[in-house]
Amino acid sequence: MDSSTLPQANSTHELNDDWCDWLRLQMTPLVGTQTQHKLITLFGSPSAVFAQPASALQAWVSESQAQSLLRVPVEWEAVCARTRVWLAQTQAGVQQQVWTWDSPMYPGLLRNIEEPPLLLFAQGQLHLPCWQGVAVVGSRNPTPQGTHNAKRMAHQLQQAGCCVVSGLAMGIDAAAHLGALETKPEDQCATVAVVGTGLDQVYPRHHHALARQVAQHGWLLSELPPGTPPLPHHFPRRNRLIAGLSQGVLVVEAALKSGSLITADLALSQGKEVFAIPGSIHSVLSRGCHALLKQGAKLVESVQDVLEELPAIHFASEPHLTTPAQAEALNPQQHNLLNALGYEPQHLEALLIRSGMSLEEALLAMQALMSKGKVAEMPGGLYQQLCG
Repeated sequence: MDSSTLPQANSTHELNDDWCDWLRLQMTPLVGTQTQHKLITLFGSPSAVFAQPASALQAWVSESQAQSLLRVPVEWEAVCARTRVWLAQTQAGVQQQVWTWDSPMYPGLLRNIEEPPLLLFAQGQLHLPCWQGVAVVGSRNPTPQGTHNAKRMAHQLQQAGCCVVSGLAMGIDAAAHLGALETKPEDQCATVAVVGTGLDQVYPRHHHALARQVAQHGWLLSELPPGTPPLPHHFPRRNRLIAGLSQGVLVVEAALKSGSLITADLALSQGKEVFAIPGSIHSVLSRGCHALLKQGAKLVESVQDVLEELPAIHFASEPHLTTPAQAEALNPQQHNLLNALGYEPQHLEALLIRSGMSLEEALLAMQALMSKGKVAEMPGGLYQQLCG
């Protein structure tokens, strides 16, 4: 995300109630996002729209839409009241604001997407700019290798000066946020979580701690007002915002019907780069990535594969990427077991046959490899080597 579109959060615009009229327009039944923006262009502001007689409105919209615009939405006053309460309940060191379409804080990249929201609800370190957004998305039920890849890629992207954008969901999203938060930069937003609820709620519920970390070092964004529950149809729509805030989308693991592929398709429609990490031909969670690769997505083996396609930042030589501390040396039994494991999930019984080790030797070696972060245990008694 280009920092030139994001001034410091010192404007008082977000603190008055102008947003109530924007919220009313967004909540008006029968009037879609495109029509809302057309009316703003024609009349200048939501308050001016509502001040028009039905005859003036019907020159541009249908009779039913004009009548709907002249009626106050049933829940509008209650939603405004909830939003005022949310704005007043600030946390220490965390900002909470409403960004309307005419606000200088509204992210410039989102102005160019299809159906940009009229207003956004924002929470976190809103004074920090969000440079060079890269979305990292994938399965809610990833393999250990997928989780490892997402966290490592996000960490290295953040170190290179990118802001990691994701959706606060289980699995790959959570790993991406956590990887970005390992760096905790002081001069930029580390990660943006675009959520499918109001910002007074957290979904999934066990991500409360993660949401707090994001608010301390990045942004939480939603187009949905406080009090909005996690309804299924909200999540596919929020994917257009994840893609819109990003220069590119990296899909780590995804099945063929994954929501991550929706985000990738939206990125393509917005003229953004799409990246995918390949996996095993036998894994269901690799099929979505392989489908993207067949369609022309860039194959990613390292973070450099992503960085070299991003034009907005001219990196000064090679970005400094920290690497894990020198790995502890593996003894012969551990080397043997790791070689027997290869890169496909395996049962311990198969490893005993391949390695020729006794059960006791294999268990001791496996425990050591897991403690060193070389191997992860999977459901069903499987073990998988963690690459990278």
